[in-house]
Amino acid sequence: MGDLDPLDNEAVEALREGFRGTVLRPGESGYEEARTIWNAMIDQEPAVIARCEGAADVISAVKFAREHDLLVSVKGGGHNVAGNAVCDDGIVIDCSPMNSVRVDPDAKTALVGPGATLAEFDHEAQTFGLATPVGYNSTTGIAGLTLGGGFGWLSRKYGLTADNLLSVDVVTADGDLVHASENENEDLFWGIRGGGGNFGIVTSFEFRLHEVGPEVLSGLLVYPFEDASETLHAYREFVSDVSDDVTVWAVLRHAPPLPFLPEEWHGKKVLILAAFYAGDIDEGEEALQPLRAIGEPIVDVISPHTYVGWQQAFDGLLEPGARNYWKSHNFETITDGMIEKFVEYMDRMPTNHSEIAIAQLGGAINEVPTDGTAYPHRDAEFLMNLHTRWEDPELDEECIAWARNLYDEMTQYATGGTYVNFITEEKGEEQLAYRENHDELVQLKSEWDPENLFRVNQNIEPTV
Repeated sequence: MGDLDPLDNEAVEALREGFRGTVLRPGESGYEEARTIWNAMIDQEPAVIARCEGAADVISAVKFAREHDLLVSVKGGGHNVAGNAVCDDGIVIDCSPMNSVRVDPDAKTALVGPGATLAEFDHEAQTFGLATPVGYNSTTGIAGLTLGGGFGWLSRKYGLTADNLLSVDVVTADGDLVHASENENEDLFWGIRGGGGNFGIVTSFEFRLHEVGPEVLSGLLVYPFEDASETLHAYREFVSDVSDDVTVWAVLRHAPPLPFLPEEWHGKKVLILAAFYAGDIDEGEEALQPLRAIGEPIVDVISPHTYVGWQQAFDGLLEPGARNYWKSHNFETITDGMIEKFVEYMDRMPTNHSEIAIAQLGGAINEVPTDGTAYPHRDAEFLMNLHTRWEDPELDEECIAWARNLYDEMTQYATGGTYVNFITEEKGEEQLAYRENHDELVQLKSEWDPENLFRVNQNIEPTV
C-alpha cells in the first residue's frame, strides 16, 4: 500500500485544482481538527484529508486514491466507535461538509447528505411533524448509522433506519456515480442496507418519513441498584407483551447529575428504564401505566416531551473526547442468568461513565426476512451494548477487560449475532455482524469492489 511522500506536493496540488472542498495535509490549518473523531482512543494521521462538498469531490478523491494506491477511509459523522473514519498514511474522504437535508412534506420523503447528523435530520423533518427511525444520540452521523442498519426509539413501529431507505446515490470503487433502489442496481441497494460501507461511498440518501410528534410520551424511571434484579425481572415481563408503539430500554450505570435526580443519588449505582411511546399520548399513558407501577423508583419523569428534545436527551453522556470501548450481543430473550450477570458486573463497573445498556428491538424490525436486506439480525428482541467509557489511558486494560469478560460470559445466551455499528475490534467479528448473509455479501463485494478499496470497516473480503 502506497503513501504520499511528504515532499511530493505536486499530486496533491493537482487534486486541489479541481476540488470544490478543502484538501488538507499534515501541519496545515484544519488538519488536526479534521482527523479528530468522537472516540479519543483513535489517533490516526492520514496523509491527505479530502473534505468533500459534493459528489464530484468524492469522485475525484476516489480516483486520486486509486491512482496513488492509497488506503481509503470514509468519514461521515466521525462517530463510529471503531474509528473507521480515519486511517494512518492514507486518504480520508471526509463527507461531513455534505450535510444538507431536503424534506418533501407532501411525499413524506427526505434527501439527506452523508455528512448530516441525526440532529440536523430531525430538525428539518420535525418542522413538518415528520421523522424516520434513527439512533439515540443526535450527534451520530446518518451515513454510518444507515449503512449498518440503524435502530432507535421508532424502530419497533417503523423498522430500521435502513428499512426506511428508498434510494441512494453511490460513488463506486471505480469512481462512477450510480443510483440504487428496489428498481435499479437492486443487488447494491440490498448490500448498502447493513453492509457497513463495504460497497462504495453514499453521497445521497432518500428516506421515507412518518408522522411523529411534535410531542411524544417518553422519559425515565430511575431505581436504586439494590432493586435492580427484581426490577429487571418485572421489566422482562412487561415488555414480553406490548404493542410496537412501546419501546423500553434498561440501563445499569452510575447516576449522572441529572437535574431531576436528588443530589444524594448523583454518582450512585442505579437502574434506569427509558420508555418511549410512538403513538397517541393518551393511549401511551395507559400503555405505560403497568411499567410505572413497577417497584418504587427514585424518580418517575415520564411525560410528554418534544420528539427532538427526547432524541437529544442523552447527548450529554456521549460527548466527544473520552475513550470508548464497546462489546455487543443480540438476544431473543432475557434470562434469569443474564440478569444475574448484569447485576454482578454492574457491581464492579470500572468507571462512573460506563454502562450496561439493554435495548428493546423486535416489532417491525423483525417483520423483514433475514435475507430481505444485508442486515441479518431479524431474530433479535434485545441488544446488549457494554459501553465502557473513561478518560485516563492508564485505565485502558482494566476497562477493556471488564467489557470482554462480561461479553464472554453472555455468549451462551446470545443469538450469535452482533450489530455491526457497535463493533470496536478491527478484526474477528465480521461473521457475527453479517451472519447468514455473509456469503452473498462476499459475492456482492467481489462484483462492486473486487480490489477491496473500501476496507477500513468491518470488512467483507472479495474472492477475486
